[in-house]
Amino acid sequence: MFRNISLRAALLPAAAAVTALVLAGCGGHSGMDHGSGTSPGATASSSIGAYNDADVAFAQAMIPHHQQAVRMAQLAPTRAADAEVKALAEQIRAAQDPEIATMTGWLQTWQRPTAMPGHESGHQGMPGMMSDAQLAALEAASGREFDRMFSELMIAHHEGAITMAQQELAGGANPAAKELAQQIIAAQQAEIATMKALLARL
Repeated sequence: MFRNISLRAALLPAAAAVTALVLAGCGGHSGMDHGSGTSPGATASSSIGAYNDADVAFAQAMIPHHQQAVRMAQLAPTRAADAEVKALAEQIRAAQDPEIATMTGWLQTWQRPTAMPGHESGHQGMPGMMSDAQLAALEAASGREFDRMFSELMIAHHEGAITMAQQELAGGANPAAKELAQQIIAAQQAEIATMKALLARL
């Protein structure tokens, strides 16, 4: 009888330690899921911090969105007539090219594809994306016609990017991705104001 009591007494500290570890593990997992607002397993860690599915979707969508804006901007040096339109196009290209590289790097670090699943062949369903016909019309334009068309199309394009960035702020978990989303909103809102002023005098 005394032997059994001694054995139970010896086992109690070990059992308590195991229970504490299990409870701590469960509590940590639950806290992360709650904080990210995603389902279990949707949040992971990387060298640039925790991220979730919203961060991945933001990068996968914003890369082709930026690529189209850069393509539009690259038309300006040989087609635009207005010096301010040319300067703005170069500003857009210079800002968005590095952002494309940054987001591509995130996806590689997260071991996620750079193409959004189901959108490998086209991204025209995204907010603000130009159709092939619109891009062809812009490529065919020149002078004052190009300046007006570029400004009108880029305003719509920027408004779409702002919508996508706001979605990242609302649902993302990665600090770097959310910081970039905030930068996109601020920069593109300012550029929209510039283009609206351009349109008023063109």
